[in-house]
Amino acid sequence: MTELTLDVARKILDAALAKSVEKKLKPLVITILDARGCVKVTAAQDGTSLMRAEIAHGKAYGALAMGMGSRALFQRAQEQAYFVGAVNALAQGRLVPVPGGVLIMDGSILLGAVGVSGDTSDNDETCAIAGIEAAGFKANAG
Repeated sequence: MTELTLDVARKILDAALAKSVEKKLKPLVITILDARGCVKVTAAQDGTSLMRAEIAHGKAYGALAMGMGSRALFQRAQEQAYFVGAVNALAQGRLVPVPGGVLIMDGSILLGAVGVSGDTSDNDETCAIAGIEAAGFKANAG
């Protein structure tokens, strides 16, 4: 497979949501972007707070734009705050450099990214990874 299809994105979404229910997390928003950065699917569980969709998108977008999971982007922001701040300014504030944005890999081919927001960043990331792996792909969180 060389591109992320809507059917695959839905499988990732369903598995990520199932992990959220299993772990009894706070309501999540999950956004899945293809390798071009286009939204394949976004879903919000009932009860999510305002801005969660933008945060989920920012986590996925940041991972995709920088070619690294948002956990690695978070670590880089701690080490090189001025650089990540400058990149975020160039990206018009669309990067959210905290865990929860995970790249979708098919071997060495980048298919897209998943961004999750609503619970702790670690739990968001766990759901993203679960979704990607359930669809048979490798998750690159950082």
